Amino acid sequence: MRVHTTAGRLLGVLAVLLASTGAGAAPALADSPATFVTFGLSSTPGVTCPGSAACTNPAAEPAIRSTADGTFYTTSENGLGAGTEAWKSADGGQHFVALTSPNAISTTAATGIAPGGGDTDVAVAPVQNASGQFNVYAASLSLANVDVSTSTDGGQTWRLNPLGATIPGDDREWIAADGASKVCISYHDVATDNIDVNCSADAGTTFTQLGTALDANHLFLLQNNEIGNLAIDPGSHVVYQTFSGIANAGEAVGGLLGNVAHHVVWMGVSTDGGQTFVDHPVFVNPNAAVDYGHQFVNVSVDRAGNVYSVFTDNHNLFYSFSTDRGQTWSPPGQVNQAPSSTAIMPWSVAGDAGKLAVVWYGTSFFDGVTIPDNYPATAAWQVYFAQNLAATSGGAFTQVAASPVNHFGGVCEAGATCSGNRDLFDDFGVAVSPTTGMASIVYSDDQFRNDASNPPRAGCAAAQSNTAACDHTAIATQVTGARLIG
Repeated sequence: MRVHTTAGRLLGVLAVLLASTGAGAAPALADSPATFVTFGLSSTPGVTCPGSAACTNPAAEPAIRSTADGTFYTTSENGLGAGTEAWKSADGGQHFVALTSPNAISTTAATGIAPGGGDTDVAVAPVQNASGQFNVYAASLSLANVDVSTSTDGGQTWRLNPLGATIPGDDREWIAADGASKVCISYHDVATDNIDVNCSADAGTTFTQLGTALDANHLFLLQNNEIGNLAIDPGSHVVYQTFSGIANAGEAVGGLLGNVAHHVVWMGVSTDGGQTFVDHPVFVNPNAAVDYGHQFVNVSVDRAGNVYSVFTDNHNLFYSFSTDRGQTWSPPGQVNQAPSSTAIMPWSVAGDAGKLAVVWYGTSFFDGVTIPDNYPATAAWQVYFAQNLAATSGGAFTQVAASPVNHFGGVCEAGATCSGNRDLFDDFGVAVSPTTGMASIVYSDDQFRNDASNPPRAGCAAAQSNTAACDHTAIATQVTGARLIG
């Protein structure tokens, strides 16, 4: 396993943000970096990684969560129609075993793959089921609908519901769990670009509750939003749906002129379990040309119920927090610092009160003109990890590079319409183990690697490095540094 630390010790106070962003200054960086081990995962059910030549896979765009007993579950997609891969770690992220695909038809029927496999996400129940297990839910996209697979036995078997969405014709689904058997999904319905939230009270067997994250006062956001993830606070049961969009109805007209971007970060808040939502602005950038509609604005909740919003303008990465369940928000603070001059595709995880970790893909390249899609071949990307142990009280971030270089050059962020390099796809994830207090990151990597922890997949040779032929899902697990929990 490779061990990675920060590319350079980060000290001092972060600079005031560029005037074009309109966001506030960031806190200082603390000087106590974490270290990580990295390794590849296997596509073969039953294989444990690292430790096998079979620790290879062709998947990308992964997600990860941890149960209350410290078990990590992660999923990654093979693409539309090709199903979803899944893994489990029972030792704090040091090893992951490959599971049967969540898209496989349940164990009592013939094995086969449902037409899911796009835009995967994973959720875990915060409360044990009647068998003493934490339900695990894997969602993936078929475009026609949303596949939701449930495991009630620790990932050994899965029950597939290929019709999780109440409204058919869907895009970019997210999933979150509450209690022993409640699970909710959110998604864009293609017809209206509304953000629909469907909930199941029977562990994903049926989704009978339909809500929408856009309230009656903000219907101007129809066709003018970019969806973010869904989160549920297990203590208060408040449901949070984040997204970016425009500021008002007038901008829906102005946007036709090309002068208005998704310059507002929004938080839909439901206090009735996802039936109805009220939308609150997290941050309204006065520069309407600034766009937070990149994959993806993100929300997480700590154990005290504090809520965190994370978002990027394709250059810098910011966070805001709310101590009143999403009603009001702090001014944004910058998270990234040199050598990560560009920070994209953020994800966050919160731990004990005020403790926050954020990950992103970062590179030292930034010229103020070129968008990431067109970055030069010399732009070297890595997974970055930053922790703040007092995020609600002016605390400091510690930033490290958690992976080796995982991509060079441009990174297309236009989803399925990408014409450039899309090897990193649209997102990745981080989770923290409640038993170790340490993080595990699952990410995409398109580099040729050839060591015991990172054997190359079939068809991936040195000459194919930095192409889809070498694309695979990898793990970075924290082994030293500050703990988010405990």
